[in-house]
Amino acid sequence: MIYTVTFNPSLDYIVSVPNFELGKTNRTVYEQMLAGGKGINVTTVLRNLGIDSTALGFVAGFTGDELIRRMNEMGLKNDFIRIGNGFSRINLKLKDVDGTEINGMGPVIDQAGQDALMAKLNTLKEGDTLVLAGSIPESMPGTIYSNILEALQGRGIRFVVDATKDLLLNVLQYHPFLIKPNHHEIGEIFGVKLETRESVVPYAKKLQEMGAVNVLVSMSGMGAVLLDENGDVHALPAPKGKLVNAVGAGDSMVAGFLTGWEEKHEYEHAFRMGVATGSASAFSDLLATREEVMDVYGRLDG
Repeated sequence: MIYTVTFNPSLDYIVSVPNFELGKTNRTVYEQMLAGGKGINVTTVLRNLGIDSTALGFVAGFTGDELIRRMNEMGLKNDFIRIGNGFSRINLKLKDVDGTEINGMGPVIDQAGQDALMAKLNTLKEGDTLVLAGSIPESMPGTIYSNILEALQGRGIRFVVDATKDLLLNVLQYHPFLIKPNHHEIGEIFGVKLETRESVVPYAKKLQEMGAVNVLVSMSGMGAVLLDENGDVHALPAPKGKLVNAVGAGDSMVAGFLTGWEEKHEYEHAFRMGVATGSASAFSDLLATREEVMDVYGRLDG
């Protein structure tokens, strides 16, 4: 079973406001409400691709109730912990203003909530996959990712981490099966600017030397690179298509890679599924369906 964790999920309120003006009343011409959060996105795309998974995390208040309702309505398996204070955040996304967003805070996650999550994670068994993705609330320790991996060491659990900066670096010593930084995040870690697929390879290798098993690097319009555990480099340009919505594309890439790995246990296929799935979501208003993914998969170069 694959489990995803979203520490600070949200209701994403996506609106189109042409000619948005500060200090004035603006009216939407398009609006959409979605259950948001990187782990939830991964679970959603896995479901679309026919792979079973369970979403874990924290919810609170009336917005938390709506998150659970929407996940249930979508047929997403979930086992979220309800927090007694505050409410799950609402993230406002303005489609017409260069990706401008206003993200909420979310509830305070106390020690009891963190202990409840660990109790659920302690039920994972050999062969399970755990996906930790996204930011954490300020109320949680910055070591939470590494604390979880340390606690679950030696159980045969496959770890996947999609996070930035110290959240990512601190888990490398526990040898996660897959990490998925983008080229900007790798550049920030090593203090370099990476503008080609070839330039990413030595730095992906450094992350492997620090402990990662497989390093999957998303590069937006430049494509993607995978350095697998055998030392083989896989690289693809971005598939041709119209960018509609980049939100969730990276999460989709993770879900596609895991789907490909479950299907054939071959890194080349897993990589191609990751690239195809991330791109298919970017070409769609919603997260990609399997039909959309396989259409892009059949058009990949290389």
